[in-house]
Amino acid sequence: MASNYFCEGVDKAPQRSLFNALGMTKEEMERPLVGIVSSFNEIVPGHMNIDKIVEAVKMGVAMAGGTPVVFPAIAVCDGIAMGHQGMKYSLVTRDLIADSTECMALAHHFDALVMVPNCDKNVPGLLMAAARVNVPTVFVSGGPMLAGHVKGSKTSLSSMFEAVGSYNAGKFTLDDVQEFEDKACPSCGSCSGMYTANSMNCLTEVLGMGLRGNGTIPAVYSARIKLAKQAGMQVMELLKKNIRPRDIMTEKAFKNAIAADMALGCSTNSMLHLPAIAHECGIDLDLELVNEISEKTPNICHLAPAGHAYMEDLNEAGGVYAVLGELAKKDLIYTDCLTCTGKTVKENIEGIVNKDTNIIRPIDDPYMPNGGIAVLKGNLAPDTCVVKRSAVAPEMLKHEGPARVFDSEEEAIASIRGGKIVPGDVVVIRYEGPKGGPGMREMLNPTSAIQGMGLGSTVALITDGRFSGATRGAAIGHVSPEAAMGGNIALVEEGDIISIDINAHSIQLKISDEELEARRAKWVPREPKIKTGYLARYASLVTSANRGAVLEIK
Repeated sequence: MASNYFCEGVDKAPQRSLFNALGMTKEEMERPLVGIVSSFNEIVPGHMNIDKIVEAVKMGVAMAGGTPVVFPAIAVCDGIAMGHQGMKYSLVTRDLIADSTECMALAHHFDALVMVPNCDKNVPGLLMAAARVNVPTVFVSGGPMLAGHVKGSKTSLSSMFEAVGSYNAGKFTLDDVQEFEDKACPSCGSCSGMYTANSMNCLTEVLGMGLRGNGTIPAVYSARIKLAKQAGMQVMELLKKNIRPRDIMTEKAFKNAIAADMALGCSTNSMLHLPAIAHECGIDLDLELVNEISEKTPNICHLAPAGHAYMEDLNEAGGVYAVLGELAKKDLIYTDCLTCTGKTVKENIEGIVNKDTNIIRPIDDPYMPNGGIAVLKGNLAPDTCVVKRSAVAPEMLKHEGPARVFDSEEEAIASIRGGKIVPGDVVVIRYEGPKGGPGMREMLNPTSAIQGMGLGSTVALITDGRFSGATRGAAIGHVSPEAAMGGNIALVEEGDIISIDINAHSIQLKISDEELEARRAKWVPREPKIKTGYLARYASLVTSANRGAVLEIK
C-alpha cells in the first residue's frame, strides 16, 4: 500500500515532507491513499455538479478509513463541440483522459481509485485507465439531466437539434426554436436520453464497475449524493478484498455489456468504446460478436431518441438492474460475474422488480426480438459498420437509393439545408473517420437536419465518421476501412446505387468488382487535413473504428 511505501523508513522522509506540505497528518499518511478522479469543470453541463459528488465521495472514503486525494480529468461537451472544429477534439480526449489518469495514479502510488466521470469520452477514458492501473476502483457518475418540457411533451437535446431542422424546413418559427432553446435542457447532468454518456454510465453498471443507480439516478437527486458516499465506502471494501478492475471486467462481463446494450438501445458509440476498454483488459472484442448476441437479445427499452421515455423514467422503472433482471429470465447474461459490490450479478439483481413495463418491456413482450444495434458488412464496409437499429423507422430497415457524395460534414449540411437532398437518396459523408477527420466527428447536425426536414423515413446517411447518441434514423457510421485509409467508401461516385438491409446485416455498393478495382487504381490518398499538434499525432497512431479506434505505436 502507498501508506507502507511512503511512511516507512528514513529514505522516504523527502516524500513525507511533501505530504506535510499538503497539510496531511501522520494519521492520514498511515491510511490507504485513495485517488478521486474529478471530472468537474464549468463548461460541460454534465460536469458542473461533480464537485458536490466528489465531496460526497471524499466523505465516504474518510468514513471507511481511507485518505481521499482529488486530482482532475478533462472532458469535452459533445453538444457544444458539435458542428465545428471542436468536434475533432471529442473522441481524441478519450485517450488523453486514459493517459493522464494512468500517469497521475501510478506516479503517486495510489492504493485505490474512485472515478467520477459523466459525459461521452470521459467515461470510457476512465474505464480504460482503470484497466491499465488495475488497483481497486469504483465509478460514480455525475448523473443524467432531467427531461425538458416543451408544448406538453418531454424533450431533450435531440429535440433541440431537430427543432433547428424544422425551422430550416419552414415548419417552426423563431419563437418555436426559442422555446426549445429555453426548455430542452432544464438541469445539470448528462443529456436526458439514451445518448452516449448515459449509455456508457449504464454499461459501467453492467460491467460491474459502478454501483446500482450509477447510470440512472438523476444528477439533481439527493440519492446521487448518497450513492457517491457509498462509492467512497465501497472502494475501501474492494481494497480490503483486493478486488481489482481486471477481476471484474472479464470477457463474460463484456458480453453482458453487449447484451444490455442491445436491450437498452444504447448509442452506437458504445461500439467504439467497449472494444477499446476490452483492449486495455487484454481482451479482443470482435464486433462480429455483436450480431451474434443481438440476434438472441430482445430490445426492451425505447428511450429518447428512439422513443419518448427518458433516463428519469428508466430510473423509476428500476434502472439497469431491472433490465438485467429481465435478461436473466432468459439466461441472456452471465450472472456469475463479480462486480464492485463484492457480489455477483445474480446476487445484485435478486429481488429487483421491473416497476414499469411500459418503460422496460417484459422479456416476452419486447419492442423488437433482436437488439438495438446492428453491425453491417459488405463491399462498402468490408470490416463492418454500425447502425442503431432501434432508432430506425421500420420502412428504412431495407433501402436502396442513389449516393449523394460529400467529402466533409459541412458540404453535406449545406446540401441538406439547401433542399438538394430528396426522398430515396443515400447521403455519403467520408474523410471524417478517426484518421481522416482526424478525430471521427459526430454527425448530429446532418442527421438532425434530415429529421427536421421530414426526410427521416426516406433518406439514409452513411459515413466513416460517427454519430451522437442523439441521432435517430437510418444513420450508418464507423464504416471501416475509412476513406483516408483507402476504404471502398472513398471510391463511391455520385449516383451509384447503394443497397442497405439492416436486418440482413448487409450494405452493398452496387457496382462490379472490376469497376471497384479500376477506381481503386486511380485513387490518390489525401493530404492530412491537420499536420501539427495533438490531432496530427493522434492521426498517426489511431487504428480503424472497427477496432475501437485505439492508438497503436507503429
